[in-house]
Amino acid sequence: MNELVFFINNVIVAGSVTGSIYAIGAVGVTLVFSIMRFAHFAHADMMTFGAFMVLLLTMAFPQAGAAVGLPTAVVMLPLAMLLTALLAVSIDRVFYKPLRAHGVKPIVMVIASLGVTLMLQGLIRVFAGTSGESLYVDDRKEIFRLALPFEGARAPIVVTEPQLILFVLTVICVVGLHLFLSRSRLGKAMRAMSDNPDLARASGINTNLIVAVTWVIVGGLAAIAGTLLSLDVTFKPDLSFFLLLPIFAAAIVGGVGHPYGAIAGGFLVGFAETLAVFNWGVLLRPFRDSLPEWLSAAGNLAFVGSEYKIVVPFFILVAILVWRPTGIFKGKVI
Repeated sequence: MNELVFFINNVIVAGSVTGSIYAIGAVGVTLVFSIMRFAHFAHADMMTFGAFMVLLLTMAFPQAGAAVGLPTAVVMLPLAMLLTALLAVSIDRVFYKPLRAHGVKPIVMVIASLGVTLMLQGLIRVFAGTSGESLYVDDRKEIFRLALPFEGARAPIVVTEPQLILFVLTVICVVGLHLFLSRSRLGKAMRAMSDNPDLARASGINTNLIVAVTWVIVGGLAAIAGTLLSLDVTFKPDLSFFLLLPIFAAAIVGGVGHPYGAIAGGFLVGFAETLAVFNWGVLLRPFRDSLPEWLSAAGNLAFVGSEYKIVVPFFILVAILVWRPTGIFKGKVI
């Protein structure tokens, strides 16, 4: 039972946390692609920006969360979402909209997004420095231990407060996005523009409004993902370096341009990373006497070391693209 609990803590819980972060991030990437038809490489830096805004607000109002019984960073998250959405809309107006007006090719938009990436990274590092910071300024991270009612289960299942908040917000984001896209007038207009921009424009849909709404949603989701990851671990100015490649892999694996595929791809990549670095030798301990000597003597049976888990999404990416080039879900439309 202790080995099973170890598996739950290090695979089920950890994989769910990582998958939730990747899923929320990948949804933002896929929304931009489905509406504006280019890969937005600055998305991970927007996630970092949102987390940095939460850090600044938390440092300015450290006691704000005590009144509602939540971490101050969570209380400040809506304001950070607004600021990140404003940043996203401003970046589009200043950088991307003039390029769209000139009818440039998508590759030019991609290069422009790389420029925005470098700009945001530089600005964040100028003000945030290079060291990590905890978003728990005056708060204390709660840790919940759930003991299993089974004989021999001495170790508890461990879940932290930010992980529980992450799970709840992920469900809210997924359900909210589904209802918005399927029930609201703006959501249906986004789906129409994603399917055929020229026809949507000819039908009287305000495409400029749709683009602005898309950036607001993308900015808000970026702030949520970056903040919840920083709550679970710590805020780092180079957070985007560790997020960009996995969320793009998740978006492509799920089907670029398909938000539901991005969610599936995020969890697939998250669990794949977790399973790849898990020490499977722990689960074999109860059967050590019946195993071959070379297997029972092995100390670590992880597929890759934790420092190499960043390569796991690309193995999945290549395999999915070879097997199904459009991703798990057929991409390009919502």
